[in-house]
Amino acid sequence: MTAADATLPIQPLTDRLKGYPLGASPCAPADIGARGWNVLAGDLPLPLAVLRRSALEHNLAWMQDWASRRGLWLAPHGKTTMSPQLFALQLQAGAWGLTFATVAQVAIGVQAGARRIVIANQVLQAADLDGLARLRAAHADLRVWFLVDSLAQLALIEQWAAQRGARGLAAPVWDVLLEVGVAGRRTGCRSQDEALALARALHASGAVWLAGIECYEGVAAHGDSAHDSAAVTDLVRRCLALAHACDAENLWDGDATDPVLLSAGGSAVFDLVLPLLQARGLSRTVQGVLRSGCYVTHDHGNYHRYLGLLQQRQGLASSLQPALTVWAMVQSVPEPGLALLACGKRDLSYDLDLPVPVRRAAPGSLQPQPAPAHWRITALNDQHAYLHFDAAAPQVGERVELGISHPCTTFDKWRWMPIVEDDGLVSAAVQTWF
Repeated sequence: MTAADATLPIQPLTDRLKGYPLGASPCAPADIGARGWNVLAGDLPLPLAVLRRSALEHNLAWMQDWASRRGLWLAPHGKTTMSPQLFALQLQAGAWGLTFATVAQVAIGVQAGARRIVIANQVLQAADLDGLARLRAAHADLRVWFLVDSLAQLALIEQWAAQRGARGLAAPVWDVLLEVGVAGRRTGCRSQDEALALARALHASGAVWLAGIECYEGVAAHGDSAHDSAAVTDLVRRCLALAHACDAENLWDGDATDPVLLSAGGSAVFDLVLPLLQARGLSRTVQGVLRSGCYVTHDHGNYHRYLGLLQQRQGLASSLQPALTVWAMVQSVPEPGLALLACGKRDLSYDLDLPVPVRRAAPGSLQPQPAPAHWRITALNDQHAYLHFDAAAPQVGERVELGISHPCTTFDKWRWMPIVEDDGLVSAAVQTWF
């Protein structure tokens, strides 16, 4: 696993970073393997978020293969990790491009080598449009698509272009995807009439090119296959109907050889959007773009449940593997049935589910064992986790490996993470830029 690239925004790892040994000399992320550190040997202070290399490599290959065999382009959502090293690995694995939510994130992606970027969000403020214009001017091979879902947003983009022209500056023509949304949920046009009126306005505008249609199916999913299949199918049908209506009126812009992009994104029910991403019957070539992000590390909670359902729907024996965990120390067992771990909300995600004990390692042991099934985390403080148990009490000084739910909100709590082998040996590291 390599991701070394001189263009990446890399800084030395130092003991000012949480999880880096105090007093250890600075180290380049690519050189950390030479230190011979092992998470289970106590070489690094806990708590510590780690990435298991074998699972990372499996997930990178599995998702790229899943998309490629279905004729899809993969544009992983970079906001999950905001790690240039992981971006580079995703691109090396065959990703067509990357996806981001903000222009600031786009800048990191460009430094990591991405030259095809989808902003899965509405861009409308002048500062962001100025920033994108600068990036495009600095990188002639850079192409960016962003979302539009209202005439009001289009008016602001046109106003920006006019003001820029008044200052004697060229205003790029932006590639845009029209977003279809779900009532009561996030952004996106709510009705077919609204969406078609917007498509006509986008086509008529000199400030943008209508390049395709986008939706985010995750807002329709509840974690029940029957419900999710019906809800996502309804969203897909709306997108397809709009695509055919735009095609009938010849509203697509840009070079006639460019494919119409039909894009959806998520790491939970991405199989259910295949009818959209593999659409046929338009006058132009159609290309499906999948924007899953959390697949790279997967998890032990939210996405684990969703992927179990996907495996059932697809008839798969297995799929993604959890690669991200947090090791923590048992610091106190103050009463029967309760232990306190020295980690908390500052260290791991809790927005969807509390962490789950996965493995335990006795003090001094390099051989972790599965955590008892009855061990459970019931609450988190800033830097304490409440571990309740019925038997097999943990020892003070014991290490507990916690599986997390929703990796996005664990990544943003760490400026670096070691990549470890299955035996706990640190072989590489990644940095994050939130």
